[in-house]
Amino acid sequence: MSKRLVILGAGESGCGTAVLGIKHGYEVFVSDGGAIKPLYKSMLDEWKVDFEQGTHTIDKILNADLVMKSPGIPDKAPIVKAIREKGIEVVSEIDFAAQFTSARIVGITGSNGKTTTTSLIYHILKNAGLNVGFGGNIGQSFAYQVATESFDYYVLEISSFQLDDIHTFSPNIAVLTNITPDHLDRYNYELQNYVAAKFAITRHQTEDDLFIYNTDDEITMANLDKYPTKAKKIPFSYDTMVEEGAYTHNEQIIINLKNQNQFTMSIQELGLSGRHNVYNSMAAGIVANAYGLRKEQIRESLSDFKSLEHRMESVTKVRGIEFVNDSKATNVNSTWYALESMNKPIIWIAGGIDKGNDYSVLEPLIRKKVRAMICLGSDNTKLHSAFGKMIDIIINTSNMTDAVKMAYSLGNSGEVVLLSPACASFDLFENYEDRGKKFKAAVSQL
Repeated sequence: MSKRLVILGAGESGCGTAVLGIKHGYEVFVSDGGAIKPLYKSMLDEWKVDFEQGTHTIDKILNADLVMKSPGIPDKAPIVKAIREKGIEVVSEIDFAAQFTSARIVGITGSNGKTTTTSLIYHILKNAGLNVGFGGNIGQSFAYQVATESFDYYVLEISSFQLDDIHTFSPNIAVLTNITPDHLDRYNYELQNYVAAKFAITRHQTEDDLFIYNTDDEITMANLDKYPTKAKKIPFSYDTMVEEGAYTHNEQIIINLKNQNQFTMSIQELGLSGRHNVYNSMAAGIVANAYGLRKEQIRESLSDFKSLEHRMESVTKVRGIEFVNDSKATNVNSTWYALESMNKPIIWIAGGIDKGNDYSVLEPLIRKKVRAMICLGSDNTKLHSAFGKMIDIIINTSNMTDAVKMAYSLGNSGEVVLLSPACASFDLFENYEDRGKKFKAAVSQL
């Protein structure tokens, strides 16, 4: 008799898991409390998956042998509580899918830089001719690719939400870019809960695996010994020379791995600029060197990689005012990097759903660089109280068109209008991509 797999949420990860479950003989039922998007509905129909939308039928869920809940569904949701109370195993999509592939997996997590680092590693491996897939928290779901493709390598961005319910997942190489307070609303406003979720990526690694981490990151280093792993630890640092790993010296990235020739590359040659992208490039370079790729291939890929959409994306200049789309900055630390990298006076567009943010880390940069602020959120109270005394001009807006028009009217030639919200987007937008696209559309109408 086949096992019954119940999936909560019919989005990218849910539908991908459903397809993989069907392929491996599970009796699959998908339940989504909201409306299922047409794209995913047609996928479920095509694979003849039993599903419901707009409700959760308890009897059809609590008879599961295994439940995969989509990452966005919190543990405090009543249906999840009922599942756990009955003792039914709850698993992450990443965990479920990994058992059905023998491919080598690079898993990247962290508060900031994980999308860029994931994309950069994929870019290097793909250019080197490896048969490699790319996904996880971005792009096509890992589960769907395992069901329909046959890759030798996967490069996966993995969020803390996806790591919450892993029981066996063990990437061959784990990368932790950094840890800064984020998503604290999901973790009972306890930073340590969030830290534990991030370190879970190393929990099941073996002596044959690698754990790559940032020694300059205070929270990572304060917790390194609290979450032991069998994996070999490979550090990277901008500020300190490391014996094995990556560091910078005299404007050069230097990577030393045992049994490998030293890799060096000028920071000026990198395709991405800014200190944060040196970190991302060092992490990606370690992975590429660990896989024994040719040095010239690695250097070429690190130099020709282009910035991602919605991440410090230069949109255009209008009347000498530059417009930069950093919509993917959904937390304070991401915005810190954006502000830090700017060398022009800033008209800053910020706001959205506050996730328990502490804005104090931004204060030195705000005082030095921000001339005016446009608040774009349904509730801007916290932004006003944080920055009201240090920014002379603060204006509330409730839609992107008004925010861009107001920023443009305040701007002067030689200044930059920076969308770097430091908040989630779900109060006024579908997601950060929707927010970024609406920003670019509004700029194009100026």
